Amino acid sequence: MDASEKKRFRILVGYDGSNTSKDAVALGKKYAKAFDARLFIVTCVESDDASLEEIRRCESDLDKIQADLDNTGIRSATHLLVRDEKPGEGLVRFAKGRGVDQIIMGVKRRSRVGKFVFGSICSYVILEAPCPVVTVK
Repeated sequence: MDASEKKRFRILVGYDGSNTSKDAVALGKKYAKAFDARLFIVTCVESDDASLEEIRRCESDLDKIQADLDNTGIRSATHLLVRDEKPGEGLVRFAKGRGVDQIIMGVKRRSRVGKFVFGSICSYVILEAPCPVVTVK
């Protein structure tokens, strides 16, 4: 198998605008450069909770990230998923559909009660992902 036939390593970064997700994007960029990988930056928003203002903010954030990635020469794509499912479910579905080899996510600290009441996107992705998950604090 020559280099043109080889499947490029694929990295998904879950992005929600938080500082930890910005750190995850930075790590994703480093990995993409090191492994000559394809990088997907994905934001998932539940359609029931999404306001037009939030969707526009997400699109703007992703446009800025894509412009930065284009300047670095990293093969990349940004995606805003507005769906009737939890963000963790959307990320896992995207990873499975695109044959992602690794997921990078920022981790927010929550109390045990907070995790119980609100769930944890990161916990869901770690348990359900079809590939390794790297977390950033």
